[in-house]
Amino acid sequence: MNKEKSKNRGLMTEGVIWKEILLFSIPLLLGNLFQQLYNAVDSVVVGNYIGAQALAAVGSSAPVINLLVSFFMGLAVGAGVIISRYFGARNKEELHIAVHTSLALTFAAGLVMTLIGVLISPYVLQWVGTPSDVMESSVLYLRIYFLGILSVMVYNMGSGILRAVGDSRNPLYFLIVSSVTNIILDMLFVIVFHMGIAGVGWATLIAQTISAVLTMLLLMRTKEEYQVKLKHIRFHKHMLYEIVRLGLPSGLQNAIVSFSNVIVQSNINAFGSLAMAGCGSYTKIDGFAILPVMSYSMALTTFTGQNMGAKKYDRVKQGAKTGILMSVITIVCISALLLILGPNVLAIFSSDPTVINYGLYMMHVLAPGYIFLAISHAFNGIIRGAGITTVPMIVMVTCWCGLRMAWILTSVPLFHDIGVVFMGWPLTWIASALWLFLYYRKGKWMTRYDS
Repeated sequence: MNKEKSKNRGLMTEGVIWKEILLFSIPLLLGNLFQQLYNAVDSVVVGNYIGAQALAAVGSSAPVINLLVSFFMGLAVGAGVIISRYFGARNKEELHIAVHTSLALTFAAGLVMTLIGVLISPYVLQWVGTPSDVMESSVLYLRIYFLGILSVMVYNMGSGILRAVGDSRNPLYFLIVSSVTNIILDMLFVIVFHMGIAGVGWATLIAQTISAVLTMLLLMRTKEEYQVKLKHIRFHKHMLYEIVRLGLPSGLQNAIVSFSNVIVQSNINAFGSLAMAGCGSYTKIDGFAILPVMSYSMALTTFTGQNMGAKKYDRVKQGAKTGILMSVITIVCISALLLILGPNVLAIFSSDPTVINYGLYMMHVLAPGYIFLAISHAFNGIIRGAGITTVPMIVMVTCWCGLRMAWILTSVPLFHDIGVVFMGWPLTWIASALWLFLYYRKGKWMTRYDS
């Protein structure tokens, strides 16, 4: 009995659906919570012990970081879909090849990303209109971050492999260790050693490296069929093609959407460093608010991938309905809490009333639209789990980039109100939710699955 239980550990092809999704999502949620926590601690420490300008510098760097990292993360989605498929089908040989090809891609991309990030940091920050009073700090923080980007990528790919085989707990444990380390080092470097914004950057780099090392050690020491052997990490042509085929659309989607957010950030920058600080503060809160949405989406991708591999199509459909309902109910509750507790939460980041008011303005525009964001991500996770990544890419790029840019470029010059910039988010979430819903209902995504 115990042997059979161990054999089925990580499989989501059996059991009560809502329990399987919830139990898989909780460690993802907590893991993402800790990841957001040490990002938020950076902002709290910077805002309270260095100043509003330094807080603006951290905020202006975030969209640039997301732009470069998100492309790789899309490729990681492709790897996760393939790995979950082979794990569900119990194909050990292809699973082994998929894991090692994914890691080879990670190390190669990480080294390239480090070089590119360090070199182009000042030019990109200039391009997005970062004010001169925060430019030097922004460049310093961004360059330190990119020195540790390989660790970020190794952790994310490694944790993606673990999640694809149903292990969402160990990535959580590693993030807890990493987050605690980051908080301690933030306090030590900034408050005790007075290293300023550089201290925040180095604390983050060290913490991310720890999580990457722990993830790799687990993958190397496990006795399961997805065990990593360093000498086997290399590119397998057919598997690399599959990863790129499935991951490239997601990568392009993430990069283009992040690019649109860089444009949005440049419009926010035009309202000054206090607006940047306020919006940067709410962006941290936003990161926490949408964590359940992201966790359910990742759970639905794994659930769909494994059950498609096992050819349990009716279970896939039932899981989709259940996951969407869970996501919507959760985000409605979170939105209500945000609107009630907003001022108190924003006061954690800064005591400046202007900074807080900008953050509240952004919150009041975005929070009511979170329900459509939840629906978009849920359908995204389901369709990607079925091995179809091009359709979500087209939808997200068209809505979250094309439509958002069209809105900002036409409306901001007319009204010159930062609230018009904020409206670009909920309007495009509504458009993507409707489009993905129609595809889910009318599209033949189940029959297009290539097993």
